[in-house]
Amino acid sequence: RSDDRTEALVVGRLAGDQDDWQDVADGLAEEFNRTRGPVAVAVGGPVEIFNQIGETIETDLAKAESIAVPITLLLLVIVFGSLVAGLLPLAVGVVAVMGTFLTLSLLTSFTDVSIFSINITTALGLGLAIDYSLFIVSRFREEMRNGHDVETAVVRTVDTAGRTVFFSALTVAVSLAALLVFPLYFLRSFAYAGIAVVLLAAVAAVVGLPALLAVLGTKVDAVSIRRNRSETKARAKESGMWHRIASWVMRRPVAVAFGVIVVLLILGLPFLSANFSLLDDRVLPEDAPARQVSEVLRDEFASNESTSFGVVVTDAGSTEDMAAYAGKLSAVDGVARVDASTGSYIDGNQAAAPNEASARFAAEGNSQWLSVVPGVEPVSPEGEALIKAIRGVDAPSEVLVGGASAQLVDSKEAIFGLAPLAGLWIAASTFVLLFLVFGSILVPIKAIVLNLLSLSATFGAMVWVFQEGHGSGLLNFTPTGTLDTSTPILMFCIAFGLSMDYEVFLLSRIKEEHDRTGDNTASVAMGLERTGRIVTAAAILLSVTFLAFGTSDITFIKLFGFGLALAVIMDATIVRGLLVPAFMRLAGEANWWAPAWMKRIHDRIGFDESGPSDHDETPTGPRAETPV
Repeated sequence: RSDDRTEALVVGRLAGDQDDWQDVADGLAEEFNRTRGPVAVAVGGPVEIFNQIGETIETDLAKAESIAVPITLLLLVIVFGSLVAGLLPLAVGVVAVMGTFLTLSLLTSFTDVSIFSINITTALGLGLAIDYSLFIVSRFREEMRNGHDVETAVVRTVDTAGRTVFFSALTVAVSLAALLVFPLYFLRSFAYAGIAVVLLAAVAAVVGLPALLAVLGTKVDAVSIRRNRSETKARAKESGMWHRIASWVMRRPVAVAFGVIVVLLILGLPFLSANFSLLDDRVLPEDAPARQVSEVLRDEFASNESTSFGVVVTDAGSTEDMAAYAGKLSAVDGVARVDASTGSYIDGNQAAAPNEASARFAAEGNSQWLSVVPGVEPVSPEGEALIKAIRGVDAPSEVLVGGASAQLVDSKEAIFGLAPLAGLWIAASTFVLLFLVFGSILVPIKAIVLNLLSLSATFGAMVWVFQEGHGSGLLNFTPTGTLDTSTPILMFCIAFGLSMDYEVFLLSRIKEEHDRTGDNTASVAMGLERTGRIVTAAAILLSVTFLAFGTSDITFIKLFGFGLALAVIMDATIVRGLLVPAFMRLAGEANWWAPAWMKRIHDRIGFDESGPSDHDETPTGPRAETPV
């Protein structure tokens, strides 16, 4: 009973395996969640909490799509100045998302796939389809403006922007592949969904979109909403905003680089105090029935019967052995009571003799299990210490410990123990890919370091907001003083891949200009001018998609949405607009240096990313004065 003896707790254990629990819990909630006369009954517990999280996310997903799609279409039309051009990225996004849903459906025949992976499919599918389509369509229009006919413009677009998109998609895919290192099907599900949607978006943008452009030709600018700017204005790249920003930065690279790095490091400081835990009922909105049940149990019941967990003894030995072991467990600091086949135990002593209910603790063979009622909050540092103490108690044979506390301890060990391997995979694969593309050792190292700086600031902000609770009232969530253990890993892999995505876009154009002119400073300024507006537009559009998911009522989805939106905006503006030009200016021609033996490797198996120059072919078509 509750402390005031007006409420009672009925604990039920669900039979079967995890696949059966959801249906059973749905049936229990439907039958018992009601008021009968003076008695009000509410169903809670981990399975019901999970069910309500899933139901809420399904509703939130529909809401996010209803927000993101119309706003994205409006922004695309504004960016391109044409309704037809604006619809093309959405078409690519639909292909990528639908294709990934089919892929995930097929994967469920072979392995477990988390329902939460649907969120990353929609967010990344729309976002990356927009990114890739922006670069393809913009380059096509640029080639048309330079006087090429439709066929030549399509070929040159695929040869330049198409290859950039392809290698950008590879960098995102290899970053997401790091999630496969972890033995948690939750993280692996996001890897399956992420890799599939990235590759499908790239294929649709590089193969399907150019085919559409070849059919549309100059009609890609149909249903224009603004006057076309003059060719002179469109070609006056040296006077553009991004050109001026790059030139300003490169006149004072040390001061800019130092100032930005200091700011990013200060923003990242809160991450040093990050605390990691598991999800609990507080990720649900306050009016969710399952959360309300948990709040009542937490605040109004002294006993933690609802959070009891099992300890399995694989070979129980004699009755005396089990009685002695149960007594030892009950004496562990943080244990309120132990129930076993030999009775109930408190503080090392038998408190009750066995009864008919005690027979449930016997299993097949000579194994038995015990029920441990904790005296501490399971998902907490005290809960972790309790599990470690229980695992250290002498037992008759091998012992298996379950429950939320054990899950927290094992999840941390699995994630943090393998995080260095995942990080090494991301760093090594990114270095190899960027080297094969650019033939340089400094460019990949610089890209990895700058990405880490940018992400440290993002994670610091996430700790400050979602762990410490600053702005919780504005964003409508309940801070718990912790972050979910798996969310930062997931966000890092996605955000690192997206950051490298923009890095490849920018560096490809800088390399193209450098190969054409041989002038490092001018190529950096021109590369930033030619990509700055598109990268910024892509980042804003991608952020709209993520922010739409930030409207979710589930805290970790809200964190996912706002965190990735911040990472994308910060990377596309501060890092690409300030740090990249500063470091490229400081390194000079060393940007493109590699040892002779590595140059030979690049010449043999590397990729020429520069593409055709503007002077490789004589324009044969009419000049099209289209907006960029």
